[in-house]
Amino acid sequence: MMLICLLTALGAGIAMPLMFLVFGRLVGDFTAYFTPGSNVTKERFMHGINQNTLYMVYLGIARFFLSYISMITVRVSGLRISARLRLAYLRALFLQPVGSIDQVSAAAVANRLTTDSNTIESGISQQFALGIQAIAFTLGLYIVAFTKSAILTLVATCSVPVVLIAYGIAVPLMYKLWGEAQVVKDQASMLAFEMFGSIRIIVAFGAGAKLSARHGEIMKRVTAIDRKNAPVMGLMMAPMMVAAYAIFALSFWYGIKQYTSGKIDGVNSIVGNVLFSVLWAVLCVYRLYNPMIQMVRAASASAEIFAVIDAKVPDMTGRKDVDINNDIVFRDVSFTYPSRPDALILDKLNVRFEKGKTTAIVGPSGSGKSTIVGLLERWYQPNPIIEETNESPQTEKPLLSDVNNGAASGIFIGTESIDHLDVKWWRSNIGLVQQEPFLFNDTIYSNVSNGLAGTELENVSPEEKRSMVHSACREAYADEFISKLPQGYDTKVGEGGGMMLSGGQRQRIAIARAIIKEPQILILDEATSAIDIRTEKIVQMALDRVSKTRTTIVIAHRLSTIRKADKITVLRGGNVIEEGTHDQLLLNQEGVYTALVRAQAVESGDNTLEDVDDDAITVTNDMSTAGLDQTAVTTASPVGSPVNTASAQAAPKQLGFLRVFTLLVSEQSQHWILFTLTLGAAMAAGTIYPLQAFLFAKVVGVFTLPKDRLRKRGNFWALMFVALAFWAGAGFLLLGWTSTIISTVVASGYRQEYLENIIRQPISFFDSGINSPGTLTARLSIDSIHIQGLLGYEMGMELVGIFGILGSVIISFVFGWKLSLVGVMAVMPIVLIAGYYRVKLESAFEALNAAVFAETAQFGSEAISAFRTVTALIMEDSITNRFDVLLQNHVSTALRKARYSTLVFAFSDSVDMLCQALVFWYGGRLLADREYNTIQFFIIYMAVVQSSMAAGMWFSMAPNIAEATAAGNRILSVRPSKMDNEVREKMPESDSPASVEFKDVNFTYEGRDSPVLHGVNIKIKAGQFAAFVGASGSGKSTLISLLERFYDPSSGCIMVDDIDISKIDAPSYREGLSLVAQESTLYDGTITENVSLSVSSGATEAAVEDACKSAQIHDFVSSLPDGYSTNVGAKGVGLSGGQRQRIALARALLRRPRLLLLDEATSNLDSTSEKQVQQSIESIAGSSTIIAVAHRLATIQKADIIFVLGTGRVLEVGNHAELVSKRGVYYQMCQAQALDQ
Repeated sequence: MMLICLLTALGAGIAMPLMFLVFGRLVGDFTAYFTPGSNVTKERFMHGINQNTLYMVYLGIARFFLSYISMITVRVSGLRISARLRLAYLRALFLQPVGSIDQVSAAAVANRLTTDSNTIESGISQQFALGIQAIAFTLGLYIVAFTKSAILTLVATCSVPVVLIAYGIAVPLMYKLWGEAQVVKDQASMLAFEMFGSIRIIVAFGAGAKLSARHGEIMKRVTAIDRKNAPVMGLMMAPMMVAAYAIFALSFWYGIKQYTSGKIDGVNSIVGNVLFSVLWAVLCVYRLYNPMIQMVRAASASAEIFAVIDAKVPDMTGRKDVDINNDIVFRDVSFTYPSRPDALILDKLNVRFEKGKTTAIVGPSGSGKSTIVGLLERWYQPNPIIEETNESPQTEKPLLSDVNNGAASGIFIGTESIDHLDVKWWRSNIGLVQQEPFLFNDTIYSNVSNGLAGTELENVSPEEKRSMVHSACREAYADEFISKLPQGYDTKVGEGGGMMLSGGQRQRIAIARAIIKEPQILILDEATSAIDIRTEKIVQMALDRVSKTRTTIVIAHRLSTIRKADKITVLRGGNVIEEGTHDQLLLNQEGVYTALVRAQAVESGDNTLEDVDDDAITVTNDMSTAGLDQTAVTTASPVGSPVNTASAQAAPKQLGFLRVFTLLVSEQSQHWILFTLTLGAAMAAGTIYPLQAFLFAKVVGVFTLPKDRLRKRGNFWALMFVALAFWAGAGFLLLGWTSTIISTVVASGYRQEYLENIIRQPISFFDSGINSPGTLTARLSIDSIHIQGLLGYEMGMELVGIFGILGSVIISFVFGWKLSLVGVMAVMPIVLIAGYYRVKLESAFEALNAAVFAETAQFGSEAISAFRTVTALIMEDSITNRFDVLLQNHVSTALRKARYSTLVFAFSDSVDMLCQALVFWYGGRLLADREYNTIQFFIIYMAVVQSSMAAGMWFSMAPNIAEATAAGNRILSVRPSKMDNEVREKMPESDSPASVEFKDVNFTYEGRDSPVLHGVNIKIKAGQFAAFVGASGSGKSTLISLLERFYDPSSGCIMVDDIDISKIDAPSYREGLSLVAQESTLYDGTITENVSLSVSSGATEAAVEDACKSAQIHDFVSSLPDGYSTNVGAKGVGLSGGQRQRIALARALLRRPRLLLLDEATSNLDSTSEKQVQQSIESIAGSSTIIAVAHRLATIQKADIIFVLGTGRVLEVGNHAELVSKRGVYYQMCQAQALDQ
């Protein structure tokens, strides 16, 4: 298809040079008719005019068809190639080791799949075809000229080396600078992605200003690099323009010399063919510029993509005939993460996981528990062993005398190292349930059936597969809530990993997904950490049942979940320090495990609850009816705004290009000097069109003079073309320089404003699937690039086109109104109307293109965010196949629209030839009647042609204009409205704890029929430690969201210090609050920067350290080589879950809040850290009001008041002792978590 495009683009480009052959004949007819003493009659003259005009019409029609074919084929090819490139990029990413993927942010993936891929698509599709046309045009012109006068054409080609040298210097410089800028932009995009993905934390702490400022600092570096391109852009065009017009002057001077000496015979050879061809070759410089720039950008954008595609892929093949039903043995395994090579996580670890038995791993955060999972899944490789002499025995080896028998070190299944196994086959035998389960935005059925990917069961019949899904869900106790959903197993789980389901519901589906393939090995990495008490109990029953015949490895902080394990292994510092069963370990009263059990004990009055027989604890109907299983999906995490929020506004009216352009420019008054210089440079460059028309007409008129006068006048006009050359060079030098600076500075400013306005949007804006972090990041990047294009050199060239049209029209009317009227009234309206519809259709096409490929960015960034889930489920091929289908659907949709926009494009691209034919025909009639002389005709003709060419150049920017207009509308759409800027009363300042009261609060998410909260009444006194407990989906986290003013109640009110918070300015109200969410959020930066993010002004080093001491993280931070200056990496990837959570807690405590909100704040902590943090929280009780949402009842048993929730209502109220004595819902929850002493 690209061959067809190439041939037709060459044909469309050559059509114009062929027209100059016709033009040469017409010029010969004109000069012959007006030469004194000519014997050419009027009839003969008109016959030649009519015949040659028809030839021009035929060429115009041919150009239309050739242009259409070339553009439609190149668009088809461009869309398909970019789709394949996107697919190849994502496929290549999945082939990389996890260590490499950890260094790739989801924001960078979104950029590669949108911004960079779109740039490449533009460079290899429409701009490629236009570039081929321009090259064919130029070469055709020189071929035509060469056939008429070889010597004169050779003189004219002297400019080619100058052009090549200019391009040779400028293009590599631009490529280098764009590459440097892209690297820094990726950093800005990564930060933006983190911000969009953690918007609740940003809003809660008012951290938007600090993070936005950090983004602004990054963009300043981008601006500094881009500004270096300003002189390059100016020097790229200026030498070419000087060389082009100067060479025309030289060709004209030399042509006159040859003509007067008799070496060239025929005016049409000099003027009509050679000089006119050279002149149009000069003008073709404009046509080459934009395609060249786009292709250089495409080459720069492709560098990062091909770096991944061409990266070395590790060998994942190996044996598939190993008996999985064997012990798994870690033998002298050491490990450090690639991102932290100085921190040893596992230190010659020796541990055995016996076949068919359950082994639990417990220990403090950072002890290496989850690292074992990563090594078993072969996401990482153990450190190579360095032989040591005189090695002293490790203290824990006696516990594992059967592990290290002198054999080689490594991880073994039986006697076979897992390094020798086929990776996908090995993973197909492992079922993994992670701490934070990730579900894909698909149906529940599809998510569970994903567990069959890569196994022999993947291709069973749909009926059998559905039966397996139902069976797995029943085993995971998920069928219970799925059956109650309106669409059952066909219910979509929502964006963001399944946000339409509660945490417990997501976890049960993840467990069903893990066990559906009946794996021989089952790994549960904190599988019940996010589940409420009842759900934990039934899920634990399911896990106990499915693990009986499997080798099961359980990592847990909740010790109640691993009491029945066949063996419990306690880790500390990457080594085993204790091993045994629950009962055996409890015999050691001074042991580490015993201390962990005591830390999690739930007290009842004076005594700890006695050990409860698990078989005696059943899930009764009373518990369900009491509201402990709020399973309906309508009570899940929010996906919309409350029905009463004002944020649900009608879509803003879309503005046209001129309105967007003038609005954006008018807001940049501080850059008026640069704009003035750019406008002046554009005016200077635009005057080239009418001046060129005037000078060319004078050149043609010279040949009607006697030879003695011809040479003198010719030399004069040749000198004028030299002057024009330097005038053009100065104009384009200044234009390129100033417009590039403007685009760089202004685009950077608008990107910053865009980011700030997006994070000011209501939370419901981010709940929408179309505003996922990946989509918003891609939009931020793409739209700012389009604005940069609009206000950059493209803006300058558009102004040049406008001034060129105005100047050409004026000069044409000055020299003859009749022909000018035909040209302006007949020719220009056709060109402008065609151009208008071209822009309109291109805008619609680009809007569609942007929308459909934004979905691919969302898909790709989601897949990379869930990279471990994808690889553990062996879904790499499944994901890439789904991505391929998504891309193909997008390509088909885009191509349907492209057919119509390309039709208008081809018409606007060829209509100028038909218009020239009309002007030539009518001008010929005027010449035949002697109403005009040749000077007048050629001035008007060239002016009209130049104006249509200027319009064509302007409309050739149609895709750029369309993209920029759509981008401008999106930027303007997120600006705050007058309603948003309404001044509200600020919260009165106070250092004392806050009182809280919910008064008959009802709440319903937008688009939902079922309320989440039903008439909730809660009263918490100042300084109290209050707790919300209950089943998943019972409304606990919704209460926290309402307290944070993420949403407002549908009815009722929330009073803080007897003030209705909905009437108070939200940011000032939140200054007295701190939030610690279940999923800790850290940003790429130092520990100090992350902790101090909660305060608007810089925190002192001492204050940061005090907060970290309170959060029990100071000792760990101090042990790091860089201490508080340690960079935690994107999302805190360099730290364990517990370490991240304690830093998040330190961030909250640094603020010294009046109201501290803890939403499962200790769910990711080990027992020791949890106890320490709990003591820290209890120590500030009284100085702050504390509200904690908890599943672990041990963390809230000392609360002053506990609210038990179910079905959006308060079921029980009291302190721990009071609620236990009632022997109601809370009592049963306590029984489910009881542990032996």
